[in-house]
Amino acid sequence: MIETGARAGEVVAMGTSDVDLRSGMAVVRRGKGGKSRTVPFGAQTGRAIDRYLRVRRMHRLAGLPDLWLGDRSKGFSYQALYSALKVRAGVAGIPDFHPHVLRHTAAGRWLARGGSEGGLMAVAGWSRRDMIDRDTRSTSERRAAEEARRLNLGDL
Repeated sequence: MIETGARAGEVVAMGTSDVDLRSGMAVVRRGKGGKSRTVPFGAQTGRAIDRYLRVRRMHRLAGLPDLWLGDRSKGFSYQALYSALKVRAGVAGIPDFHPHVLRHTAAGRWLARGGSEGGLMAVAGWSRRDMIDRDTRSTSERRAAEEARRLNLGDL
């Protein structure tokens, strides 16, 4: 989620056939507004998903098409994802965490690394540009300061 900016509900709804490790792409079939899209992921994420899929084969629900499997013969719901991430955020010392923070972080990182707004919109599944401003507000000042340093306008 922190790499692709996928929404928690989109991630929970993924099936095993939605992830292609060779191409580093995942299909979001049930995006907001019923729209689907393809999101890229890097080698590190691919390795983590590959490890998960290997362990998943031994799960009692391995025959289900759902990508993410819960414990105690339950599916993996939004609430399960929220709880798992909240616990890990607490251990990491991240206060006031909620899954949407990962979407904000992904968007801010995309722009900070020089990604285009159009590319971000496509990957994040946004149809309006004002969503970029809303979801990157928390990092806009830091990105502006970094950009100003990179432009080095004080050297005449």
